[in-house]
Amino acid sequence: MAAEVTDYCSKHTNGIPSSMQDVWQWTVKSFKDADKMSSPLQGAWMIFLAEDRQAKRILEIGSYSGYSALAWYEGTKRTKADIILLELSAEMIAATRRTLDTYNLNDRVTLIEGPAQESIATLTGTFDIVFVDANKDGYLGYVKAILDQNLLAPNGVIVCDNVFARGMTISTSANPDLDNSVRPYWTECGKALQKFNEYVVNDPRVDVTMLPVFDGVSMIKWKVDASNTTVKSVDRLGEKESANGDCSGGVRADGAMNGGGGNAVNGNLDVDAANGTDADK
Repeated sequence: MAAEVTDYCSKHTNGIPSSMQDVWQWTVKSFKDADKMSSPLQGAWMIFLAEDRQAKRILEIGSYSGYSALAWYEGTKRTKADIILLELSAEMIAATRRTLDTYNLNDRVTLIEGPAQESIATLTGTFDIVFVDANKDGYLGYVKAILDQNLLAPNGVIVCDNVFARGMTISTSANPDLDNSVRPYWTECGKALQKFNEYVVNDPRVDVTMLPVFDGVSMIKWKVDASNTTVKSVDRLGEKESANGDCSGGVRADGAMNGGGGNAVNGNLDVDAANGTDADK
């Protein structure tokens, strides 16, 4: 059923440009863990989101092969947004730079190499869109730092991908079809994301909506009070900057399995996706 829904949605969604199709296909052929990449359908949604919000500055934490960076670039052609990418994995840095160079994105896209937490600490100004798609045990620290440093624009949005962790966030029995070779990894991711999800929904500064799309997406914005003023109160929860657990991968923290994409039901790259059609991430 999930594959049928994805196929139906794809047929009734404006497609992605040929450049994104090329990067998507190249990534599928080049990396065994290509299910971490956003699907073509999610790429189309990202273009739509950037265009709709008229974003002028975007931060992406975890760039993988540069496919999503290309989506942000396409979605901000009118606003000429500055796009900053954070990545640690040497392999993914090389892949991202290939995409930036091949499709002439360097005029507006900057790739910062190194641990995301350290890179975030150096950032200034505000971002209209912050896309978090890195090591899952880092989500809490990344989002907390973004809020603490007021890096999110007053009308900006933080988009956190894979908050379901292939279903393991909800229950370790939620996805019986998940491959046993990756089940321990996603189980640890689920534990980390449970802590993150509880943290953000209880942070008095923000509002959050979790959507059952792709592999779970949470959208976070500053809370607005009765006077239409954004609320940026001091975080009263005081959690540590990163949830505990073994779900790492660089920014993708250690360059190992980082959990960027994949199908929320199957936990693997869909057959339809491998054939070039949209697959749930």
